[in-house]
Amino acid sequence: MSEHISKQFDIELEAARAKILAMAGLVEEQFRDAMKALETGNPELINKVEETEKRVNALHIEIDDDCMHIIARRQPAASDLRMVLTVNKAVNDLERIGDKAAKIAGRARLIYEAGRVNVPRMSDLSYQAGIALTMLRSAFDGFARLDPSVASQVAREDIKLDEEFKAIQRQLITYMMEDPRTISLALEIIEIAKAIERVGDHAKNVAEYVVYLVKGIDIRHSALEEIEQIEKQSS
Repeated sequence: MSEHISKQFDIELEAARAKILAMAGLVEEQFRDAMKALETGNPELINKVEETEKRVNALHIEIDDDCMHIIARRQPAASDLRMVLTVNKAVNDLERIGDKAAKIAGRARLIYEAGRVNVPRMSDLSYQAGIALTMLRSAFDGFARLDPSVASQVAREDIKLDEEFKAIQRQLITYMMEDPRTISLALEIIEIAKAIERVGDHAKNVAEYVVYLVKGIDIRHSALEEIEQIEKQSS
């Protein structure tokens, strides 16, 4: 980042950046706890995920407010404005990941309260969640290091995550057709798999914002081949 006339401006920008990285760590923990709660049915973990959701929501509001005040007071331009806009956009995606974690924990509560002792396709869901977590970590590692090359890496993982979701969906449709008594539970599992897939989508958004932040190029809605081409042209 370039030097600013206002030292306070530097401090405010760095504080906003630090807050969103802290929020990313909190959301990652929330998502991990949600998946563990789904695996074990631990009511304390379910409660923890729901309590963490309140902290995530509070940070969302706080960081949004910080960004609004930075723009109003400092009127940043060029790369500084892109930093503020990136933080503002990324915090929205983090809040939505938190929503998905809370949704997974809520589904876990319903499944175990209904007397289930295990979750069908749990190993597949855990594998899927592992991909989503890798995407989330990569995206925010790229944000922390201002490294736009994470975009293509995360985009490739997103393709894999989408394929895993479709495979789980196909398996559960077969499961329901073979035994109609499983329909209710299978639909719950599909909803969980979809929530995990959406976590990956939000992580991909963040990786795309990093390209915008560093290079000023909007790659949203771009195919993987286009993203790779932009990286080659800009390297």
